[in-house]
Amino acid sequence: MKLTVSRRAFFLSTAVLSLAVAVSGRPAGALAADGTIKLGLVAPMSGPNARYGAFSMHGAELAVKDINDAGGVNGMKIELLNADSQGTPVEGVSAARRLIDQDGVDFIIGDVSSSVTLAIQPVAEDAEVLLLNAASSNPKITYQAGVGGFKWTYRNYPTDENRALIVAKYAAEQRGFTKFAVLSVDSDYGRSAITFTKKYLPDFKGEILSEDYYKEGEVDFRSVLAKIRDNGAQAIIMYGLADTTPIIARQMVELGIAGKVTLIGNGEFNTEKTVKSAPSALEGAVEAAAWLPQFDSPESKAFVDKFTATYDEAPNNHAYVHWDTVNLLAAAIKQAGSADKVKVRDALSKIKYKSPVGEVTFDDHNQARLPMILLQIENGKPSIKGAYTADIQYPAK
Repeated sequence: MKLTVSRRAFFLSTAVLSLAVAVSGRPAGALAADGTIKLGLVAPMSGPNARYGAFSMHGAELAVKDINDAGGVNGMKIELLNADSQGTPVEGVSAARRLIDQDGVDFIIGDVSSSVTLAIQPVAEDAEVLLLNAASSNPKITYQAGVGGFKWTYRNYPTDENRALIVAKYAAEQRGFTKFAVLSVDSDYGRSAITFTKKYLPDFKGEILSEDYYKEGEVDFRSVLAKIRDNGAQAIIMYGLADTTPIIARQMVELGIAGKVTLIGNGEFNTEKTVKSAPSALEGAVEAAAWLPQFDSPESKAFVDKFTATYDEAPNNHAYVHWDTVNLLAAAIKQAGSADKVKVRDALSKIKYKSPVGEVTFDDHNQARLPMILLQIENGKPSIKGAYTADIQYPAK
């Protein structure tokens, strides 16, 4: 029997199907009934930050493979789908929409870039899809999450504010510093880190005696260092550029303050190249990191070994945090007893997750309370002093 369909009937059926897609926000059949958990990853797979995206993807892939090989989560396997943000907000939004509308994901991990994550937040909120960030550090992301507004955004990564607070706390409580000078890069990053430091220093009876910022490419810091030498500062708070740190360190030696005034903050103080540039100036320097391959825990070491064997290179921070965040999501799904996104979101809010660095819980802004690793240069080499946590003081509502 020959089946015929009129042009009017064809267009009518197409319109009905299109309406169904628009209402559901997803194409028909996107929510497969095979029990597979669809997990999206938004990361820069191309562009200048593609290397970060590759590490992120490899870390997530490794976690998914391990989970699936062990039988999945509550018997459900995870399917990982990636979308290229190119490191830009516009492309990041397009990538997130593809994962939600075409692939039908209920969970997204992303992005590396804070600007991309900030752009994705309203997209995830509108679709009621769980956005679990693993690598963006801008405090605004979780200022505006949880009780701040976006109920579907969570972050499993320390913020720039976390770092500034933990460094200040360690410098005061463990090193006994109370008098500080500022010498940071003149950028949003460098200035915001100092703003956060100022927010917490009074809690530790600390004071800033001088405050200076440098432009990218600047090479002469002698006048600033001479001022610091004369004002009695015990430490220089520096959130700066890796290429500038050796220049400042050598000039500290010239001005006679190496070994007398300590560098604290973040400026790649711990790399072999930096330490060799002026060992006496870098001795005792303090820096905070989300994770390091040298961190001494069995779980962390096992991850490093497996990643290196699988991809023939050592993991960086982006590989670790994405691996860990997939495992965190799996733990939340297991705790929820379901892959239902609302139940998983509620489980995340209550979870006590044991990461390789320490226990992770979430505050009411959906920001993970998680440790940061403190490094101190001792005898010319970075020494891990432990994992430290500190609670953020959010702006009054």
